[in-house]
Amino acid sequence: MRHPSATFALLAAAVFGGAGLAPAAAHARSAHATDSADSARSAHLRSAAPQARGAWVRSCDGKDDSTRPCGHWRLILRDGGAKVVRDAAIGRIDRKGNEIHDTAAFAVSADGRVMAYERAGDHRLVVRRTAGGPARVLPAALTAKGTDPLTLRLSPTGDRLLVDYDDAPGRRHDLVVTLATGATVKLPAAEQPLGFSGDGDEVISTWYTADNTTVLYAHTLGGATLTRTPPQVVANAVALALNPDGHTVAVFTPGDDSPRRPPRVRVYDLESGELTAGADLPLKAEEAPYTARWAADGTLTAVVQTGEDGDPAVVRELTVDPGTGAVRRTDRYTIGRTRYANVVAGE
Repeated sequence: MRHPSATFALLAAAVFGGAGLAPAAAHARSAHATDSADSARSAHLRSAAPQARGAWVRSCDGKDDSTRPCGHWRLILRDGGAKVVRDAAIGRIDRKGNEIHDTAAFAVSADGRVMAYERAGDHRLVVRRTAGGPARVLPAALTAKGTDPLTLRLSPTGDRLLVDYDDAPGRRHDLVVTLATGATVKLPAAEQPLGFSGDGDEVISTWYTADNTTVLYAHTLGGATLTRTPPQVVANAVALALNPDGHTVAVFTPGDDSPRRPPRVRVYDLESGELTAGADLPLKAEEAPYTARWAADGTLTAVVQTGEDGDPAVVRELTVDPGTGAVRRTDRYTIGRTRYANVVAGE
């Protein structure tokens, strides 16, 4: 399996080059192959560009004391700044093109450099760099039947896009689009995709069978599949994350106030069926991570969010040792009480 950090510049040049979004260092190498100073300076500028932690959209009052998304999607940058994404839709459309006052799909890659969303006006899917520049518009067929419901997930470096139609099982195949080539892979229609592996080469998904059994899958984009019916503790997890090795799954289980029990982390092996005993996390019972991801280097990251509707949301990004349960906070930020919805990088 490829290492995404080693191939990002090449892939990004292929994905965004036609739109004028090729990374500065890649452009410098092609235009000035012998000028190492220009290349180094361009690489520095690229790395200095603020990355996105996530994005959010504001809430406004509607009729009958209801609320709905309004305004614009806003990127939350790691340098403390913010950026408005003015061409992103804030609401969905149904199969007839009628507007629905529910949050439009929006995603940010784990590295914070790429975003994907529905375009305002025509609801075409677009992908672009969070640092700015023109958008790459994807085929209209991807949203020909509306965007309600629709979920977008980007691979860790944003080189692939998972289009999850959230339909009833069997209605539509979810798709993985490799942006550099345009190649599309269909996922089994009965399954519910959960996201990419840590290197973006696999997709983890579940299937809830007619006899109330959950089956877990790891699909490579080349066509191979690992599958196993996991123990109930895995099936009931609040967050699952697939390692770059394609078979190791981090499993986060909820806590319980009565008896007092914190959330836990375990590791499940799709090849062998082995499940570790697990470890308690130093978190309150109600603070179970709701999303998690592995990095290409094997680092496991989990995200905890607290704050009810009408209160500010506090988002904490934690690295987790799956063997001991030890955590280290790597980021923390607050989103105001006026939010309608928010997404975090890598979600």
